[in-house]
Amino acid sequence: MTTPAADDPQHFLPYGTPDAPRIAVRGEARLEVDPEIARIGVSVAARGKDRRTALDDLTRRNATVLDLIKTYGDAVERLETGAFSITPQLKEKGRGERVHAYHGSVHVTAELTDFTALGELTTRLADLDLTRVDGPWWALRPDSPAHRQARQQAVKEAVQRAREYAEALGTTLAALVELADIGAENAQPLASATPSSRMRSMSYAAAEDTAAPLDLEPQRQRVHAQVNARFTMAPPKL
Repeated sequence: MTTPAADDPQHFLPYGTPDAPRIAVRGEARLEVDPEIARIGVSVAARGKDRRTALDDLTRRNATVLDLIKTYGDAVERLETGAFSITPQLKEKGRGERVHAYHGSVHVTAELTDFTALGELTTRLADLDLTRVDGPWWALRPDSPAHRQARQQAVKEAVQRAREYAEALGTTLAALVELADIGAENAQPLASATPSSRMRSMSYAAAEDTAAPLDLEPQRQRVHAQVNARFTMAPPKL
């Protein structure tokens, strides 16, 4: 006689009996809520005939970007500097390793919670020399109440569905046997989320007049929750 493997998920499924029939259902909830944060990426570039000139220009422009972002105070929840590079560009023609110029770049990421300030800041950043702005990427915080609301709604939907099945048989639910997230027993790595929205603005020369702030409309965020639920019910009279 073969004994079911301990890690076999089928071995642990609770089967019903004539005295305690089982109902297995899935509860699902889909919500649309306003975003809580917006991220933008800022890339600053510099180019010079020699390394020191390129590095000095890059340092100055990076400081300008950071100082500008910091003027928005509490509207900026997080400010981080990412990749930095300074690269020699060789001449296309000629022998030997003759450097034609040096290219430098630095990337900064800012996370904002005040969407009113977002449009103005994005425009002012894009108005700077050799500065590129990517975003915004709208998102919810990991501990957003929206996730809890979706999970609770999914559970309520599972209970309601099971109750409707029981009522169709002229009986009632007796007890909850199991409640689990989809795939909880055999979890798989979550796929990386793709940016929900993206706006790109590039500027390679500062304008003489200050540009009007961009009107950025926050994109609604979709929250999805699923649960598996198993109940027992009073024996129906068939």
